[in-house]
Amino acid sequence: MKKLHLFILALCVVGLFQGCENSVTQKKLRLVFVGGTPDNYWSVVRLGCDFATRQLNDVDLDFRFLENGTSAAQQELLSTLITNGTDGIVISPIDPETQTDFLNNLATNTLLVCADSDAANSQRRCYIGTDNVAAGMQAATLLKAALPQGGKIIFFIGYPNAENTKDRAEGIQKGLAGSNIQIIDTLWDGAASDIAQKNAEDALVKHPDLAGMACLNGYQGPAILTAVRQAGKAGQVKIVCFEDYDKTMVGIAAGDIYGTIVQNPLKIGYQTIFRMDKYLRGDKSQFDHGKILIPSQSITKDNLTDYLAVQRNQLLQTQAGTP
Repeated sequence: MKKLHLFILALCVVGLFQGCENSVTQKKLRLVFVGGTPDNYWSVVRLGCDFATRQLNDVDLDFRFLENGTSAAQQELLSTLITNGTDGIVISPIDPETQTDFLNNLATNTLLVCADSDAANSQRRCYIGTDNVAAGMQAATLLKAALPQGGKIIFFIGYPNAENTKDRAEGIQKGLAGSNIQIIDTLWDGAASDIAQKNAEDALVKHPDLAGMACLNGYQGPAILTAVRQAGKAGQVKIVCFEDYDKTMVGIAAGDIYGTIVQNPLKIGYQTIFRMDKYLRGDKSQFDHGKILIPSQSITKDNLTDYLAVQRNQLLQTQAGTP
């Protein structure tokens, strides 16, 4: 299912982004993109980037995943990649507060764009991605629907200082204001699914009256689901998460995950590379507003079938036109 899911997403971009013309005589731009750890979400972001480079035909893209999820490792990798010169850099900062000087130094020499997570206080030219405060409020709506009588919940987060994580948490807190849902703890895992699962296992033992779990990062949904099932509390402890990982969607279909907030990583990847190319070719209006926000949406058991059906239909309609 996972392979089919990625393929469907890849094909969807054909219908969304037709008509991008370029001149093969132009000098190719060199762009560097440092994403997060290798998982389903970042694989789809890369897929979107690859479609853009194919359509533009004037970009050399070096896309890298993080094997070691620390800000130091992120900076070390990026420093290595830019030694031969680059026209533009894309980064999803892990800890923007401590990385600001590093990012500002990059921005003085090249076009710097943040994707997926922002560093708003840096000199980056633009942020491209989800409005994570709004996405957090969508998650809060799901939590209130899952727990109409209220109850205790725990946050699960990857990088505590990442701006997208902070924004999602802020959105959930805003959305839960005035409800009977109480956030009793926040557990972080450094983007490691095994630690996320262990955190969930420990939380279920420590808080036998726990009503729900809010997973702010995509890989956590399947990890927390495993822990809840092993504890015999599937469907009893309500899970709300992010992204459309295959195990997450299966969990929703089974009724063991209440719902998830899905982003559009394919479009985030595509728009990032496409707009950087146009900006560097002289169209400065591409980043006029400093932020390009791509909407997220809520998926529950009620609309899961329709959500998957749309993707299957797009696969059938665009397969013949795959580049």
